[in-house]
Amino acid sequence: MEDLKRKSIQGLVDQSIKSFVDGLDLRYTADLNNPDGVINSKKHNVFIAELGEEFIFYSAFVRSFDSSFGNVLESLANAIANLSYDVKGKIDSYLLTQQSQHIDYLLNEYETYHTKPKITDYSTFTCMKPKDVTSYLKSHETDNYFYNPEKKEHYIIELKAGGDLDNKKSRAEKNELLQQYFLLKNQINEDEKIKIYLATSYNKYGEGNPWKQGRVLQYFSEDELLIGKDYWNFVCNDEQGFEIVMEQYKKSATYIKNMLIKVKEMYFNNK
Repeated sequence: MEDLKRKSIQGLVDQSIKSFVDGLDLRYTADLNNPDGVINSKKHNVFIAELGEEFIFYSAFVRSFDSSFGNVLESLANAIANLSYDVKGKIDSYLLTQQSQHIDYLLNEYETYHTKPKITDYSTFTCMKPKDVTSYLKSHETDNYFYNPEKKEHYIIELKAGGDLDNKKSRAEKNELLQQYFLLKNQINEDEKIKIYLATSYNKYGEGNPWKQGRVLQYFSEDELLIGKDYWNFVCNDEQGFEIVMEQYKKSATYIKNMLIKVKEMYFNNK
């Protein structure tokens, strides 16, 4: 990777974590005397309080942290992707009845008959397009939508920052991605390609280990998944992407660790 790009990624990771920490610091400082605040609410739960200050603090903090940090990673990925791709957002287009019916057909095949998913299941599907598409207009927000002008390729990515794709929601996730696929297909030129992915920010089984959520693989082919390292390499458009992101994150995580100490002392040492 070029040194300038490496430094840009490092700077984006550092600034992203610092801004996240500054926001949490402000929130918990403002909530210090609020009895309905996240941490104070836990302090007054006698069942939780009986387990000690450490448990009170981390049981309150971790849940809030998890929900917020996912948004941080999604925004960070978009910022990094800007170095290599054109980053886009909402898709405004139209979705035809025939296309919706084809999506339903595919999902039923995967679920009922355990047909193995393939990209050609939808990439080769065509139908007649009416002159007036007003009644079919639709908008869809995307987690990550990148465009590579050199390859003329569009990439739509549904990111699960928590690392778990949730087996129970696999069908709904594939349905959402296929809708976005056809919305975009109806909008772009015929010589352009679209690739859809379901992604996680890390491998829940550990980087380098096989990823094996069987229910998810019932609806997604291997070529439609970007798990952990593969996701960050794709976002950075470089095989060293994951290593560079994690190398900087380990340094920038000091902001989080220092903030944890500060907030804990604020709530439990100033009695």
